[in-house]
Amino acid sequence: MIERCRDTFPIRLMCRCLKASPSGYYGWRVRAPSVRTQDNQRLLGRIEALHAASDGVLGAPRLWEDLRYAGESCSLNRVARLMHRHGLRGVPVRRQWRKKSSSARPAGVENHLDRDFRAHVPNTKWVTDITFIETAEGWLYLSAVKDLCSDVVVGWSMSHRQTRELVIQAVLMALWQREARTPVILHSDRGCQFTSYEYQRFLKGHNLVCSMSAVGSCADNAAMEGFFGMLKRERVHRRIYQTRAEARADVFDYIERFHNPRCRRRLETAKQKELLLTQPSVEKG
Repeated sequence: MIERCRDTFPIRLMCRCLKASPSGYYGWRVRAPSVRTQDNQRLLGRIEALHAASDGVLGAPRLWEDLRYAGESCSLNRVARLMHRHGLRGVPVRRQWRKKSSSARPAGVENHLDRDFRAHVPNTKWVTDITFIETAEGWLYLSAVKDLCSDVVVGWSMSHRQTRELVIQAVLMALWQREARTPVILHSDRGCQFTSYEYQRFLKGHNLVCSMSAVGSCADNAAMEGFFGMLKRERVHRRIYQTRAEARADVFDYIERFHNPRCRRRLETAKQKELLLTQPSVEKG
């Protein structure tokens, strides 16, 4: 405060009012920054670079994950404090509540997932759904398939129409990336695209176990809804698309160049930590 008002009021007067010694103030002016302050400035530079590279969408928790992956030893509270002090923040969640009618569940289809969104092996549990993106030309519909083990979007498809071919193309893309032919649980809601005869026949022909939510249970497919919410919060709601082609390109950029690489890095880091924990300790002689 004394430094900020030194051109307006006498320094000794301010020191007397604030009960600070003039020698202490002058010593503070010439004192070099502490080691902690210098390290905070270095860490802040990395935080600002990562925040700018993400187009300003990452908050403290996800920035902290990236810093830890890069080898930084810092706490989440420290990252949040530095971001708050310098006006850096991610894109907050915007809640939206909607109601939609549900179709009847096909015969023989059950809720195999049962809100268990944990998967320790890739290509064992997938979730899928459809969302819409507004453009000046009209709606663009996006269907995506996400692997619950890594959170990677393994398949996606976009169209100006909300048809069963849209969801089949997304699942087909996910199948192309699957190495083994082991059964996979594919969970969705009860939209007419997923309950259609063509979609159900397609799943049976590719060794996919269909799982569907219960009526009025929006949390049954929360994993897929969470990705769509993040996509719109971090990219779609921050843009104005003039054409569907522009929206397609931007959604592709978000999925393949931003979201999926980060999820794959996080999965590799988790596997490395698990490998280190399972290795037997070597006793020194």
